[in-house]
Amino acid sequence: MLKVEGLHTYYGRAHILADVAFEVVQGEVLVLLGRNGAGKSTTMKSIMGLVPPAQGRILFQAAEIAGKQPFEIARLGLGYVPEERRVFTELTVEENLEVGRRPVKVNAPSWTPEKLYALFPNLAGMRDRAGSQISGGEQQMLTIARTLMGNPSFLLLDEPSEGLAPVIIEQMARTIRDLKREGLTVLLSEQNLRFARAVADRALIIEKGRIRFTGTMAELMANEAVRAQYLSL
Repeated sequence: MLKVEGLHTYYGRAHILADVAFEVVQGEVLVLLGRNGAGKSTTMKSIMGLVPPAQGRILFQAAEIAGKQPFEIARLGLGYVPEERRVFTELTVEENLEVGRRPVKVNAPSWTPEKLYALFPNLAGMRDRAGSQISGGEQQMLTIARTLMGNPSFLLLDEPSEGLAPVIIEQMARTIRDLKREGLTVLLSEQNLRFARAVADRALIIEKGRIRFTGTMAELMANEAVRAQYLSL
């Protein structure tokens, strides 16, 4: 569904991503693992056109999207949830969802506020509450829910468990599994290996802007040397 080939991305003269290549198969959850500064978020932003790559190809459903504007990429069916939650703090939960509403797309799950309240029960009782008056975990849920209102077929989640309480992380893991059952394909970046293990089918490890490991979660968990080299703090 998504294919990245020979991706090179720079911030000024700093070479952040070097020859990054991977594929995401329709219906799977693929996790991009790595330490802080490894290049996870830059990979996400490169796919969405927020940090245009200097070199390489990005194919979404066999169509080239490298070089397109972020709004054009979103209209094709890619939904992006940034690490910074970016809710509209002066708008209510319900109004935040309405901001994200887009037409239903062919071959993609469709979402309504009521369906999202069932997916995120925490939000159901605070639909009239301002975004500034809900917790960080609830803001993360709201950001994902607002993105889903765009009816994407592919979801990019950047560090969804970052800064969340353990009970909220468990809820988030259940949500991602539910989204997969709905038919969404998911690429997420993470540092939390336990969370990744609970939701992902396959894993990539990125370190210093290069992919160092590709395999199933079972293969990663069986490879203590790789985990120690690239994921241990």
